[in-house]
Amino acid sequence: MTDLDVKQLQRRLAEFAAARDWQQYHTPKNLASALSVEAAELVEIFQWLTPEQSANVMDDTEYAHRVTDEVADVLAYLLQLCEVLGIDALAALAAKIERNEQRFPVGSAEPKIPRRHSAE
Repeated sequence: MTDLDVKQLQRRLAEFAAARDWQQYHTPKNLASALSVEAAELVEIFQWLTPEQSANVMDDTEYAHRVTDEVADVLAYLLQLCEVLGIDALAALAAKIERNEQRFPVGSAEPKIPRRHSAE
């Protein structure tokens, strides 16, 4: 397989949608909804599996194919949403990792969860 990058994949997805006149439906709301549905379909595969079965899901050809397809669907809708909203997905992820590294330092036993002030 050739090396692909996010921009190439977004371009292919946009060309695919444009050729079918689907871009009119690719609003942020619709793409976020579709992303949620596809993520739920991925979760559905694992729903009744034991922890051990879920850890070995890619060893079963049928499950592996389904998981791979749903991951692709989730990523496709996420990339399309990022394209429509002008979000650089990789830069957003890098920034989030940096924030999490500060928020959850190495060696901390538990995540630091900000305390909410009561309205007393």
